[in-house]
Amino acid sequence: MSTRSPRARLAAAVAPALALALAAGACGSSAAHTSSSATTAPPDRPARIVSLSPTATEMLYAIGAGPQVKAVDDQSDYPPNAPRTKLSGMEPNVEAIANEQPDLVVVADNTAVPQLKKLGINVLVEPAATTLADTYAQIDQLGRATGRAPEARALVAHMQQQIAAIRAAAGTPPKPLTYYYELDNTYYTATSKTFIGALLSLIGLRDIADAADKQGSGYPQLSSEYIVARNPDLVLLADTKCCHQNEQTVAARPGWNSLNAVRMHDVVLLDDDIASRWGPRVVDLLRQVASATQPAMAAP
Repeated sequence: MSTRSPRARLAAAVAPALALALAAGACGSSAAHTSSSATTAPPDRPARIVSLSPTATEMLYAIGAGPQVKAVDDQSDYPPNAPRTKLSGMEPNVEAIANEQPDLVVVADNTAVPQLKKLGINVLVEPAATTLADTYAQIDQLGRATGRAPEARALVAHMQQQIAAIRAAAGTPPKPLTYYYELDNTYYTATSKTFIGALLSLIGLRDIADAADKQGSGYPQLSSEYIVARNPDLVLLADTKCCHQNEQTVAARPGWNSLNAVRMHDVVLLDDDIASRWGPRVVDLLRQVASATQPAMAAP
């Protein structure tokens, strides 16, 4: 579980994806733009990997590279047996990283890359994904970098099969369901142009934030009045840990008890950490939201 403040957590979740989206010019950028190869060719199967990205940590363990991981950053809380340390991915300490004697370091941005390169340390940059294709490409690249290519391909295939099954089971509602996706309790949200928005569009959901994103950032801050006026069918809370939000706190907000989502108990409590990452557990998040759409579809 993250120990950062709500604002710091929001910045950490949003900034990498926003920077990538602005640099690419669109959320559909090719997967090749989301990964940087190691500075030199890593060993076929590196034995002292340091991961400074919670998403990369999850990917590494999912492809069977866990035994090769020597240390992970302070936010890598999954899987629970990952060797969590005080290393920071947000403010990397190059000396502390080097002290782990890594033969491969995986990071989510370029902050420490120049210094690590000077020390001759292999680095793999896996920034925030903007599409599922990016996620699959990063899993594949981590597989090749760690000597786990077959396992990585199998994981991608399994994820694709699971997502296809979720989409098929979700069906098509008589009318598209709308949703509000809450990043924190000051009403920052994500539009359909972001990774999470694109994921939710796979099951036919429509994002009420799209019309409010005048700057095109993908992460506008809405007003309570705007949300009430849009009256979403679903409220998806990605701030249950950081901001302690739940169905009761949402219903207590002025005017919110009249929302369809509140009246029909279609307020969905997401795990903040899963919702802010782009690894294998996005399948779990999509399944949870898809399950929540079934009662909403049946509502008059």
